[in-house]
Amino acid sequence: MTTVRTLIAGLLVFATVLSSPALAAQSSTRHLLDRSALASAVAERAAAGDAQRAAIQEVLARPDVRGVAAKAGVNVDRLTAQVATLNGAELAQVADAAQRVNQANSPLVGGASTIVISTTTIIIVLLLIILLVVAN
Repeated sequence: MTTVRTLIAGLLVFATVLSSPALAAQSSTRHLLDRSALASAVAERAAAGDAQRAAIQEVLARPDVRGVAAKAGVNVDRLTAQVATLNGAELAQVADAAQRVNQANSPLVGGASTIVISTTTIIIVLLLIILLVVAN
């Protein structure tokens, strides 16, 4: 019994010794991405997140959105502070809603002097506010 254990242990040690240098050489020479590509991907991801947060901040800074939030009893300054904590799917969802609000209510063109807020815009703004409050 002791001889069998010694033989098995010896074979395991031998296999480990032989495989360690081969694995080390293989892992050091094979990379999926080089460092510059990885740094570029990280920078692009950070820039996309910053752009999404900027779109949300832009919507929250609008006077009409602040008015709707005030009527709903929501503190917009608190929501603005919470935007920095959003990430991943939450950030993408809120940013998408914010971009739709920004596109629907682009600046007045052609000398128009009134602003009309559609029901859809109000619903999107309220959803944006609810998402930010729930994210907290």
